[in-house]
Amino acid sequence: MAEANQETTPRQYINIELLTEALRTGNIVQFRNEFLDMHPYNQAEFFKELDEEDRLNIYHYLSPEEMAGLFENLDGEEHEYREVLAEMSPSYAADMLSNMYADDAVDVLNELEKDQVVSYLTIMDKEAADEIKELLHYEEYTAGSIMTTEYIAIVANQTVRSAMHILKNEAPRAETIYYVYVIDEDRHLVGVISLRDLIVSEDDAMISEIMYDRVVYVSVGEDQEEVARMMRDYNFLALPVVDFQDHLLGIITVDDIMDVMEEEASDDYSKLAGIADLDSIDRNPFTAAKKRLPWLVILLFLGMFTASLIGRFEETLNKVAILAVFIPLIAGMAGNTGTQALAVAVRGIATGDLEKENKWKIILREAGTGFITGLTCGVLITLVVYFWKGDLFLGCLVGISIFITLIVATLAGSLVPLIMHRLNIDPAVASGPFITTINDIISILIYFGIATAFMSYLIE
Repeated sequence: MAEANQETTPRQYINIELLTEALRTGNIVQFRNEFLDMHPYNQAEFFKELDEEDRLNIYHYLSPEEMAGLFENLDGEEHEYREVLAEMSPSYAADMLSNMYADDAVDVLNELEKDQVVSYLTIMDKEAADEIKELLHYEEYTAGSIMTTEYIAIVANQTVRSAMHILKNEAPRAETIYYVYVIDEDRHLVGVISLRDLIVSEDDAMISEIMYDRVVYVSVGEDQEEVARMMRDYNFLALPVVDFQDHLLGIITVDDIMDVMEEEASDDYSKLAGIADLDSIDRNPFTAAKKRLPWLVILLFLGMFTASLIGRFEETLNKVAILAVFIPLIAGMAGNTGTQALAVAVRGIATGDLEKENKWKIILREAGTGFITGLTCGVLITLVVYFWKGDLFLGCLVGISIFITLIVATLAGSLVPLIMHRLNIDPAVASGPFITTINDIISILIYFGIATAFMSYLIE
């Protein structure tokens, strides 16, 4: 029953028609009562469905501070942020950005042109602008770029009573209060204490006596994927960020990490699919085609190479035409096996699991997997071809080709991402279509190479 009192407003309890009517008829009191009772996520979802005229009304009905909560949940793209901010007066937009959490405001500003960013920072509240400027300096996709400076810090040589007083005063401005960080006079991170420990401790207890001094933290330059892995492994709600001298700079909260994980997963899936970007649905076919064409053009030329390779074995095909029947089968099996191994390897690299294993063990394991799957499929296809065509040697030829191809394809699918990772190249660029095409070439070489070598047995 306690969950029924949560502030989140379920979608089925939102009267969209009533809200829209109040917005369009100028019933400000009714609109504000209904709208401000909604969760910011629902506010953002409602806002995204409005046309420009309705959005202009909202800017008059809501203060910049009230609009800030909505904007933090907007999850817009570059053109959407620009479009919405352009509808607001510059002073209204600047005030709204000032009232957003600093890391969320930075996410918005990173999508704008540099001259727009400078313009907003110039007219923003100075304190908020200084915080945002500090975060804007950090390299994208690092811990510094996703951290927030709105945290609560106390010192070790104070009592729980005084710490609780600080907590109550600063809680409204902090992004999270579940962890309170302990610093020394030079702002070095020396400990952490949970809100629960503060509540249950005696008022006169010293913070130094109850704090946890083995703090897990990340460097400001750490890659955001590594930060996400740490948050997952330790099940933290927030993670402190320090510089090279262990000065506390900010914290990364779990909601930001969820955005990072979604972003990284979308990015990896895009590359595995051979598409530049899947973050958004392109309603313009020309834009969609522009994103997909680069890989398709590369694969087109690789496909031409495959075709020319088959052409080199034209004499073999002319003598034994039946060999052409099994080209799609062998190439398809090689592509499927390679893609499976690729998916396992890329996922292992992304989650950090492969970092804990010996690389030679991984290679041997994949070779063993390829051997077992190749042997099984090879024996099966040998029997099928024999009973189908009545030619045992042809069956053995196809079976041996499948056997060798699956071993090589499995190794290729796992080795290519590992090599790329070793060279500090994103392994996801070894996309499914790319590995499939490469394995097509390998499988054709193996198949026709064996067939040519034993041609005399095939034409008897």
